[in-house]
Amino acid sequence: MSRRPAVYQVDIAVTPADIDELGHVNNVVYLRWVQEVATAHWLTAAGPDLVAAIKWVVLRHEIDYRRPALATDRLRARTWVGDATGTRFERHVEIVRARDGVALARARTVWCPVDAETGRLKRLDPAANERFLEPAETAEGSGNVTPG
Repeated sequence: MSRRPAVYQVDIAVTPADIDELGHVNNVVYLRWVQEVATAHWLTAAGPDLVAAIKWVVLRHEIDYRRPALATDRLRARTWVGDATGTRFERHVEIVRARDGVALARARTVWCPVDAETGRLKRLDPAANERFLEPAETAEGSGNVTPG
């Protein structure tokens, strides 16, 4: 059985600055959260050597807004990696309301690794992807959250 992507999550507190004139979180704030949780996942899982050597640029964001987030909501952003081909790396993010798990937004983003010194596209060693997968002994167990 193949190993599944590990799910990384962070809690989010909605701030007054996140609220727009319609009384809910502005769409651009969701994009900021998508980038923040992706960056946090990279910094946590990659290790200091990769973090120092590789920077990321976004090639594409796709966000589906499903329900509004309000000023009183506590949210959770969950992310996991998707397909990795050449210099394109897919990432998924789901932002849910913490109290009931209702999905408020889902995003699919495509990122490209860049050499930190040269600023040029860089192919990653496929072994680097292992850092973003569930451990082998966990991947086949039951009770794990399945991404998506």
